[in-house]
Amino acid sequence: MPRTSIYSINQILILSHKNSAFHSKPFLNLNNFIPISAFSSSSLQTIQDSESKSISNPLYHLLPQTQNPNNIVNLICSNLKQNTHLPLFQNELKGLLPHLGSHEISRVLLRFQSDSSSALTFFNWVKNDLSLRPTIQNYCIIVHILTWSRKFSQAMNLLCELIEMVKIVSPDDGDVFGSLVLCGEDCNWDPVVFDMLIKAYVKANMIEQGFGTFKRSVEVGFVPSVVACNCLLNGLVKLRCVDRCWEVYEEMGRIGIHPNAYTFNMLINVLCKDQDVDKVNEFIEKMEEEGFDPDVVTYNTLINSYCRKGRLGDAFYLYKIMYRRGALPDLFSYTALMNGLCKEGKVREAHQLFHRMVHRGLSPDTMSYNTLICGYCKEGKMKESRSLLYEMIGNGVRPDSFTCRVVVEGYGNECKLHSALNLLSELERFEIPISPDIYEYLVVKLCEENRPFAAKSLLERISQYGYVPDIDVYNELILSLCKCNYVAEALALKAEMVSKNIKPNLVTYRALIDCLCKINKSMEGEYVMKEMVKFGVPPDTAICKALIDGYCKEMDINRAESLLGFFAREFQIFDTESYNALVKVLSENADVATLMELQDRMQKVGFAPNNLTCKFVIDGLWKATTLDKNKLNLECM
Repeated sequence: MPRTSIYSINQILILSHKNSAFHSKPFLNLNNFIPISAFSSSSLQTIQDSESKSISNPLYHLLPQTQNPNNIVNLICSNLKQNTHLPLFQNELKGLLPHLGSHEISRVLLRFQSDSSSALTFFNWVKNDLSLRPTIQNYCIIVHILTWSRKFSQAMNLLCELIEMVKIVSPDDGDVFGSLVLCGEDCNWDPVVFDMLIKAYVKANMIEQGFGTFKRSVEVGFVPSVVACNCLLNGLVKLRCVDRCWEVYEEMGRIGIHPNAYTFNMLINVLCKDQDVDKVNEFIEKMEEEGFDPDVVTYNTLINSYCRKGRLGDAFYLYKIMYRRGALPDLFSYTALMNGLCKEGKVREAHQLFHRMVHRGLSPDTMSYNTLICGYCKEGKMKESRSLLYEMIGNGVRPDSFTCRVVVEGYGNECKLHSALNLLSELERFEIPISPDIYEYLVVKLCEENRPFAAKSLLERISQYGYVPDIDVYNELILSLCKCNYVAEALALKAEMVSKNIKPNLVTYRALIDCLCKINKSMEGEYVMKEMVKFGVPPDTAICKALIDGYCKEMDINRAESLLGFFAREFQIFDTESYNALVKVLSENADVATLMELQDRMQKVGFAPNNLTCKFVIDGLWKATTLDKNKLNLECM
């Protein structure tokens, strides 16, 4: 890439900072640039230091050279030239090191432009051994030196380091591009550094800054390489910045950067995501006019797009065209087509295409097997899925987590959990790793089928391999045990959770208390409630209702009322439904006196009667009146 000779650094910096439109500056004539090859090694710039002026103390010049702060740059440079080990030299400079600032670091670096190894050694010594933080200017100088010396890998590493530093320390003030331009006034530099800056920003996932660097580079007359442009396009594609992708592409054409096949394939991918088929066709025609023939990647991008949109006819048309144009379909082509067929419910046709692919010498991979297996599982054809899984293992293709999960879930959807468990045992014998989420799925499914002991047995088996269930898995098992009224086992499981430092939550306690109350063990349910409060888990309305209903069913009215008041006072839970349950019991017993007294006490606590409360009270009064009439009639007879 050429190097500027006419534009001064100040002009470049002014141009780069103007907030002009993208195309507001005319592109610089390449005749204004001198190629790097025109510079011989003897023409390397070196900045000679002017005579040091003592800015701290005029008496410094009276000190010996090794103690004069103004002489620190000369001392360091002298030792670097003599290949002195800097960490050893550090002890001699101990008194002068506090005077080593950003300006002095830059001066040392500039003296070693023709010796990039010494410059980098010094820079690393400052950064690592002295634990000083180099400034943006220091970084830019060493990056220029390394780039000029063609040590691109080391320069790129430091550029990435600089970007991270700026992002953390001064995200608003740090202008890396501007600093690189400014530092070019004092040291040798190569415009390829701006290519590297674009790539570094993309690598750091700072796509906006990479895009800004591209624009500023173009505005001041630098021509980014097609590789840098492709890198930027790739970052923009990942962020789905479609408009900016085309902005970069159009600018490439304007300034004479010739796109390559990679550029075109990325832009076709953008168009496919944009779902504009006409634009895709137009762009392919333009691509061919530019002299590029669509390759396998191009066709695969289009085939995959068509298959995702359900346009299988267009996808298979391209598949046939590939053979005619000498771009033979690869594994990705066949897998994309099989996936499209499976989505349309044409799994048998997909399997036939799979055999055709094998016949043409392509070895199926995990993805192609997974596509077929998933298709059969969705149709409930588990025999075929299992057969493909064994074929896969037999051909040396290792099933991944997705393969195992999709087959196990296929059995689960068909309510064949026993077959799923047997399959996992066989896979374990083949030393196929089973991910914890598959076991968790089976535990949950067994619980949903009201088979908590089978789920518990599976949990105990996999726990031997170091698997530690989380609270959600424990809760599913406790819910299932409680649903089947195995409350003793559920309580034992809760105790196991506590022993493993897994804190039971509201779901755990709600299931246990509800179960205890339903089997007439409300007092035990209340003990569990007190335990949860002790552990810092406040009860909710559902727990209040379960306990009140339980005591009402056991006809322990006094305990129910006491607990209702406790929930209101301690947790501000005013559950009218629980209150009405208590009123209903007294109403059914026609205990009017107790009922009216309860009304008064509950109002003082904060409960307000509603329509249903009034209905129960009226029913109670009616029953009491009826009973009194019947009693009177009996006495009169």
